[in-house]
Amino acid sequence: MKLDGKVALVTGAASGIGHAIAKRYVAAGGRVAIADLNLDAATAAAKELGDAKTAIAVAMDVANEDQVNAGVEKTVQAFGTVDILVSNAGIQIVHPIEDFPYADWKKLMAIHLDGAFLTTKACVKHMYKQGSGALIYMGSVHSHEASPLKSAYVAAKHGILGLARTMAKEGAKHGVRANVICPGFVRTPLVDKQIPEQAKELGITEERVIKEVMLGETVDKEFTMVEDIAEVALVLAAFKTNALTGESIIVSHGWHMN
Repeated sequence: MKLDGKVALVTGAASGIGHAIAKRYVAAGGRVAIADLNLDAATAAAKELGDAKTAIAVAMDVANEDQVNAGVEKTVQAFGTVDILVSNAGIQIVHPIEDFPYADWKKLMAIHLDGAFLTTKACVKHMYKQGSGALIYMGSVHSHEASPLKSAYVAAKHGILGLARTMAKEGAKHGVRANVICPGFVRTPLVDKQIPEQAKELGITEERVIKEVMLGETVDKEFTMVEDIAEVALVLAAFKTNALTGESIIVSHGWHMN
């Protein structure tokens, strides 16, 4: 599938899943804005993908409305429009709920949910004007089921489904689709950080966290790869009609099956 010059804003794209998606989009003929809290890392990632006609870096705290609006406008100034939003920026914080700091709850919700809301709001005015667009949200298997210690993350990822489904209905008359990618455990720095944290909280070894907690329900005991997610993101970005909207695509080696 080809993007034929379409413009994508990908948040959290200096590394991990976001960077893999941006790289795949460029390979498919797209242009990308690498939006990230770390501008230096975003700049390096953009240079890796091409020149300023192909990829630019955008400083963006997705929980800051002014930064989101400025980043979207920078993208439009550079490329003329924005055709695709990949709302990918996210963090993970784990605690049993009785010990979960309220400040951490609010921080996680702000990045996942406020970030998705603010970037959507800023992008759709351009998409509606041109009568087309794709909103792609990064959910999780935890958009569909729960795990201990992850009350904030599970609540946020369930909320992403609600936002996407609403946008599928609101956006349809403007030619804008909305879908959610729901990965299983992808071996990224975010997951690597969880391994010792969960080992400590659960009182088990890191090896058991990987084999039993993270991969125990998969069909092959394998991590999902960033490239797997990027391929799904390309399909959702390039799809032509509203036949595929309001859906969540689970990419989890069979951990969760609808």
